[in-house]
Amino acid sequence: MDIRLAGYNVDAELLESLREALPEKMELTPETVSAAYARISRSPRTVGELRASARLEVEKARRSNRAIVFDMGHSSVAEHAVFNLDITGISRLVVEEVERFRLCSYMEKSQRYVLFRDDFVRPEEIIRAGLLEPYVDTIRAQQKLYAELYEALRPLIFERHADLAAEGKNRSLLEGWAKEDARYAIALATETQLGLTANARNLELMIRRLAASPLAEAADCSRRILEAVQPVAPSLIRYTEATEYDRLTREELRRQGDILADQKAGEGRRRSRMREVSLVHATPEADTQTVAALLFASTRWPLARCAEEAEQMGPDGRKEWIRAALCRMQSHDAALREFEYPELVFELVVSASCFAQLKRHRMATLIAQDYDPSLGVTIPRAIREAGMEERFLEVMRQTEKTYSRIRKAAPAAAPYILTNAHRRRVCIKLNARELYHLARLRSDGHAQWDIRNISDGMLAKARKAMPLTLMLAAGKDGFSRTCEKAFGKSGGKGMRKEK
Repeated sequence: MDIRLAGYNVDAELLESLREALPEKMELTPETVSAAYARISRSPRTVGELRASARLEVEKARRSNRAIVFDMGHSSVAEHAVFNLDITGISRLVVEEVERFRLCSYMEKSQRYVLFRDDFVRPEEIIRAGLLEPYVDTIRAQQKLYAELYEALRPLIFERHADLAAEGKNRSLLEGWAKEDARYAIALATETQLGLTANARNLELMIRRLAASPLAEAADCSRRILEAVQPVAPSLIRYTEATEYDRLTREELRRQGDILADQKAGEGRRRSRMREVSLVHATPEADTQTVAALLFASTRWPLARCAEEAEQMGPDGRKEWIRAALCRMQSHDAALREFEYPELVFELVVSASCFAQLKRHRMATLIAQDYDPSLGVTIPRAIREAGMEERFLEVMRQTEKTYSRIRKAAPAAAPYILTNAHRRRVCIKLNARELYHLARLRSDGHAQWDIRNISDGMLAKARKAMPLTLMLAAGKDGFSRTCEKAFGKSGGKGMRKEK
């Protein structure tokens, strides 16, 4: 066996310096790696020879890519070309659109750790509607409140955590807690930055989908990404124009939704009490399904027989199987793939601040409605304790008044003015394995309180539906206690035999 490093990410400015130093102006492009890997299945030459050949004949490699990726439809070839993009000056609202793509990687400037200034996007739609003045006035009011909140919350948090404040190394931690609560006052129009890593296949999809967005900023983001990557990899970034499917499907569904809502408006249905976390569906007999999957992976029986055996062994038998699957788990271990069989569907009502974190769980199926001021706002407890609640609500009322004006003239752009405190309904479907992952991060004591509350609520309801499957689902800081309760040990050393 021989394993060699074929390539890795290198800073673009370093590549440009290298290109200028080469007298023959050699093309430096990831297309050659894609072309070489595409030929592996049909060539007797070694991978190293294929890569060397592609580097010497870049145009031939590009022709090969076009034929294989687009003419023959083997799009996975484009996944071998990977790009890193710096994105700055983008609004928090459009970041939500960029980060919808599952198979990309993101690192975003955090409002939990960084004190934001007064940079914000001025959307073309709001300028054309003649509403820039009230929009800017409202943003300024939000930013003024943000500064006031930080100044009020900082001493409160330092006083509340005097033991931590006594050590200088904890200063940034405590200041971060003040920032993360103050940020509920600032708008989704706030400018931020992120690092994006994506392969050519997913980047092409992102460019196409953003081009179809009704927001001018999203379309501009699409154009700028295309301008950055197409010169480097023209053979892999090709279908970038917005399609009618992407442009019109959502619009038509919303139109039909509006018609249906108008038809039902006069029926006078009683509104149900709003719950932040509702379990809408869970796989019936979920623990039995988990055991059936474990049996299937551990025997040579067909799945139907595994399901019968899991049902017939009774609660104690199922418990032993699931305990055996979990007893050696450590806090960093993922649950076995078999835990993906039972599924849960939740309806959540979350703030924009909470959604910014929830959306990172991209392996779940996440569908979000538009932000809805009628759902109210999330107010951090520390703001109430600092005596700033009425001041906070005053700015929220101004925000919602401006939102209503913008929504009448430029509905797609109206969410820009809403804040991190404003809420939306979200439907999330995930399997038990993914819930383990979510809980590890979000039910942990170090997690931000807003999403921790949501995660804890999801976990409490999910455990009732599948108590055995989720017996070790907990935040990282609570994992040892959970293991102790389940096995009489802290986990990781095998299941102790019971007397």
